[in-house]
Amino acid sequence: MIDMRNIAKAAFALGLLAAGASASAETAQDGPVRIGVLTDMSGLFADISGPGAVTAIQMAVDDFGGKVLGRPIEVLSADHQNKADIGATLARAWIDEKNVVMIADLMNSAVALAVMELTKNKDRIAIVNGASTSVITNEKCTPNSIHYTWDTYALARGTANAVVRRGGNKWALVVADYAYGHQLAQDSRRFVEQAGGQVVSEVRHPINTSDFSSFLLQAENSPANVIALANGGADTINSIKSAAEFGIGRQGKNQVVGLAINLNDTKALGLAAAQGLLLTEAFYWDRTDESRAWSERFLKKFGKMPTSTQAGDYSSTMHYLKAVAAAGTLDAQKVMAKMREMPVDDFFAKGGKIRIDGRMVHDMYLAQVKKPSESKGPWDVYKILETIPGDDAFRPLSESACPLVKH
Repeated sequence: MIDMRNIAKAAFALGLLAAGASASAETAQDGPVRIGVLTDMSGLFADISGPGAVTAIQMAVDDFGGKVLGRPIEVLSADHQNKADIGATLARAWIDEKNVVMIADLMNSAVALAVMELTKNKDRIAIVNGASTSVITNEKCTPNSIHYTWDTYALARGTANAVVRRGGNKWALVVADYAYGHQLAQDSRRFVEQAGGQVVSEVRHPINTSDFSSFLLQAENSPANVIALANGGADTINSIKSAAEFGIGRQGKNQVVGLAINLNDTKALGLAAAQGLLLTEAFYWDRTDESRAWSERFLKKFGKMPTSTQAGDYSSTMHYLKAVAAAGTLDAQKVMAKMREMPVDDFFAKGGKIRIDGRMVHDMYLAQVKKPSESKGPWDVYKILETIPGDDAFRPLSESACPLVKH
């Protein structure tokens, strides 16, 4: 007996294949090459990536010459509002209606994971700079996605090792209650314990919290000598401000540590409140002559020095365009292969390499926020204490749960 449901399913599947073939054929035709910047334009992460990410990516397109494969490059942008369903809907419309070939930035881990799955199914490319959860290149890796700037593994490992080595061996974690915060806390717990310390307390707070007093006081009343903030953006700023108001971290009992602090967070806090904080960064504008030169250009265009995410957006977009030119095609798998083959050598990274799991491996940096008396200007906020080699900073492939990695 013929099962009409199976016939219907087969017809639907063939329709999807035809649509995919049509979309792939369309990428080979004339017309603009479109890159979509999907980011948080107005919420708590807007200062980390947001409009600055759009500026950085447009700078990369302009510096590349505005064309690739003889076709003009267009940059589209949209605000995903930190909602995975909105992000996926916007990305789907871009691909289906605008023929977007690469989606960039992807601030917010839930949004990034949703869009990564979509680009895998549609055979387009997702380059993640804003989101941090380390599952992006671990169990959730795809053959169509790259995680470029940082991740929770590298942030947690760099800071945990440094703080425990300096005597901070009992940790209280203050955790943003969503995928990114959970992963950052999980990674931090692992590295604190590996370094010989212990996590004695963990308290979770809702995303976009304005009053951190109860969460911080719970942490302070624990046996901890380190209060570590596993959150980001405005939540990190507000929690550090609250700690300063309550004198937490200034009375000798414990040290406040930001596990994911960026340049604009530190600038917004001011050195009086943030001085002495230890953190792990992927990029700092004042580290080399090259980083200073590019950052000064960004400052003139955007009015602020770049965050790590914004610098990564430029670098990864330039790397993508170079790979498209070298491959001579927009075919996603051929471009991905070329991106993995080519090293990243620019102001952002030297000898950077993109692995089969999508992780771009590069050096990370342990930094400390300067005292006000040490700063020579409004953006002079960090001292680089040590360089963490990329192979030490990021998860080794031997530990990977990525299905693309052969053990």
